[in-house]
Amino acid sequence: MTRTLFGTDGIRGLANVEPMTAETALRVGMAAGKIFTRGNHRHRVVIGKDTRLSGYMLEPAMAAGFIAMGMDVIMVGPMPTPGVAMLTRSLRADIGVMISASHNLFHDNGIKLFGPDGYKLSDDTEAEIEHLIGADLSGALSAPSDLGQARRLDDAEGRYVEFVKNTLPKGVRLDGLKVVIDCAHGAAYKVAPSALWELGAEVIAIAVEPTGFNINDNCGSTHTQGMQEAVREHGADLGIALDGDADRVLVADEHGELLDGDQLMAIIAEAWVRSDRLKGGGIVATVMSNLGLEIYLRESGLKLVRTQVGDRYVVETMRRGGFNVGGEQSGHIILNDYSTTGDGLIAALEVMSVLVRSGKPASSVGRMFTPLPQLLKNVPFVGNLPLKESDVQCAVRDAEVRLGDTGRLLIRESGTESLIRIMAEGRDESLIEDVINNIVDAIERAAA
Repeated sequence: MTRTLFGTDGIRGLANVEPMTAETALRVGMAAGKIFTRGNHRHRVVIGKDTRLSGYMLEPAMAAGFIAMGMDVIMVGPMPTPGVAMLTRSLRADIGVMISASHNLFHDNGIKLFGPDGYKLSDDTEAEIEHLIGADLSGALSAPSDLGQARRLDDAEGRYVEFVKNTLPKGVRLDGLKVVIDCAHGAAYKVAPSALWELGAEVIAIAVEPTGFNINDNCGSTHTQGMQEAVREHGADLGIALDGDADRVLVADEHGELLDGDQLMAIIAEAWVRSDRLKGGGIVATVMSNLGLEIYLRESGLKLVRTQVGDRYVVETMRRGGFNVGGEQSGHIILNDYSTTGDGLIAALEVMSVLVRSGKPASSVGRMFTPLPQLLKNVPFVGNLPLKESDVQCAVRDAEVRLGDTGRLLIRESGTESLIRIMAEGRDESLIEDVINNIVDAIERAAA
């Protein structure tokens, strides 16, 4: 079976427009409920969300779908995606649901599903759910006496905060660190500042006033300028920017200079090598990670295993290869000694523990390698992809020849938006800009 509804990170779209309607959310709950109702025990599902207005529409719709299939629903309210994954395992639930469009603005929303082990579902399971969404499920509905029940978990935030705090190495505290935390007006707006403060940090929290409309709006990991300025203004030791569901993170040093996911993975990998904790002989990253990271790891005797874009594919490769550090340049950092998915707050704590134990400022710890010039451009498209047009193919072949062995070219369709993403990197910045512009022009002409 193939998937058309599910993308690289669940289902995503414009709120109250198919597929992100209450009707489809109901059907997703029913379909997932049917698949994960296994055995004679009382089945349960954990549902979390971020702070988007449309979450109030999708949450009860999904709950109704699960209840109709005889599953008890535990609603945890605004909660980071990794918190939902953790609670799914902790509460011995059969399935977990996160209602979020991650780093997108409020008008979008999405549905991410986790199995009882806290890991995102496989492509095959998502395809099975998608097949059932369009099927007649009336014969699978529970009898009136077997309907599920719904309740709210009052201590969900406290459980997640304690879980996060316990990942910090023994004996390490954040006392004396001044930290700016940008929560993107999203799911971590309460738990992230609380966890940092309880660990001893002086916390300057920004973007912690969600309205339902302001999630990721000029804040968070996709718009880090406010966090960087706050670091400089307050003389902070570090800045942390999460996205709307807090599964990704970017960090700024004490000068407000940004460290992306590649640098963060390098910091953690190097620290874990020193403490004999790194597994797999290297790390896992996607095709988007900078070539400079790969060169740095190779010179350190470590390997970089690349996957297609999407943290779920990083996690799958980590599990198969026995790795415990992986992630994406965008800031999804997976440390599967602790978490089954990207956790921005846990990754930030690992970086802070390196600072505390080294006694050095972030600017001296955070630049593990010099990135090769890299440029990414997005081209909007509607309808069929024009990548097979002759002009586009000629521009791509020309770019590959000009970049040669010292650069990389990557062209892919976004899994979450109607965009073609074009990335090139190499030692000559003017060259990569020229080849990308040529490809963009060819795609725009073909799509016109």
